[in-house]
Amino acid sequence: MTAPVTRTAHEVSAQALAWLHAHRERGALPPDTTADLGDPDSVYKPLGESALAASLVLREAVAGSSEQRMAGELLGFCWEQLGEGDMLYERLLRYTMMTDPLETYSPFARGGLRHEPLDRLLGHTSALRSVRGAELLPNRRLAVANAARIVGLADGERAYDWHELARATWLGAMPEPWLIDWMTGYCVTHTVFHLTDWGGMPAGLPDDLTAYVTTWLPVWIDIWAEIEQWDLVAELMIVGCCLKEPYCEPADWERLAAVQHPDGLVPRDGEPVTDDPARRFSDHQHTAVVAAIAGTLAVSRTLGGATS
Repeated sequence: MTAPVTRTAHEVSAQALAWLHAHRERGALPPDTTADLGDPDSVYKPLGESALAASLVLREAVAGSSEQRMAGELLGFCWEQLGEGDMLYERLLRYTMMTDPLETYSPFARGGLRHEPLDRLLGHTSALRSVRGAELLPNRRLAVANAARIVGLADGERAYDWHELARATWLGAMPEPWLIDWMTGYCVTHTVFHLTDWGGMPAGLPDDLTAYVTTWLPVWIDIWAEIEQWDLVAELMIVGCCLKEPYCEPADWERLAAVQHPDGLVPRDGEPVTDDPARRFSDHQHTAVVAAIAGTLAVSRTLGGATS
């Protein structure tokens, strides 16, 4: 079972990473972009997502030398687009209650790219009661807590009640699993991602939630694969790699590999993929990110990585 998963997962992730690397200039910020970011989700957020994928490829260190090189170059490109941290610093300075500068910074920090003024500013703002009390969705609170842990803010691990944060989420209630919907599915995946730091700390997911997810994850993957929601399927496959006993099924990987295009693009759903190069990137960049992460973690876990 392990060898087919390792081989197929490596092929999917390597091709997805190569696609992100080859088309990275399409994700560049417009020349007149400022820290105000009128539409943060258009380019700024995708840059952070590409950086996340690259940082995890580098962290796991199970890819080939060419993939490691591409991951390093992709991370460097995203860092340059953000002014090597200057834009994140300015955005946090102007909008202290915003969490995205910390969250966006975390994969760069994981990859060894630091910005000293931003580190100092984060050390100050993260301790403010206003910032700590910001009203966020429960899985978003986990995102901030994990970003603080990655960046290494003072008491980043101890400053948060991880049990309380986990129990406040939909997953934390261990609800009726058949009532999960599309958006809740994404919330579940991110709850697991942040509790385990993207599979680096499987023990971060409490035992009862691990048992719940282990039972229902195969069902959820099959449901969304049946209706061809490939982006969510790939996210759920990442969840499988975050468990103490990883769930990495050859059939799931063969199914995802079958929908991947020869150039490495992974479609987000079953709708036709346009021929327009710009739309191809904007529509499917996120799915390539999650496919690259899923494949990287599957290779690592099937080879015995992340046992803590």
